[in-house]
Amino acid sequence: MKQLSFYLSGERPVDQVLPIIMRGAMAKGQRVLVVADDEADLDRLGAAMWNANPAAFVANGKASDGHAARQPILLSTECIAANGAAVIALADGRWREEAEGFERALLFFDDRQRDSVRAIWRRFDDREDVEREYYAVEDGKWVKKA
Repeated sequence: MKQLSFYLSGERPVDQVLPIIMRGAMAKGQRVLVVADDEADLDRLGAAMWNANPAAFVANGKASDGHAARQPILLSTECIAANGAAVIALADGRWREEAEGFERALLFFDDRQRDSVRAIWRRFDDREDVEREYYAVEDGKWVKKA
């Protein structure tokens, strides 16, 4: 992993802010694996990407639905990039060691998860091979804080 980006959604649910980043990834031609433990969370995230901006929807599908290799944004409970993704988005605020196998990892979290995510940030303090970034939502846009 070369880059680790932290995304604080604040009081907003991740499904309201994740589509902004996924839209940008698609515009760059990137494939992304979005991971969460809960199937219901994956369903909400998928629906949000299809419906957040009807003029600029984010095409996606769940790994469990088949055709995983064709999905530009693949939603899964496992850290397996069947779509060839180089980017992993951990959408539930939980770090997974498998994320280090991707070029870039995005960790989305809300206000309730701040303390546990701070511990993850500190885990990478001495890692010169990993560039860290921190973003927060302000007025509906992601703003880089660190």
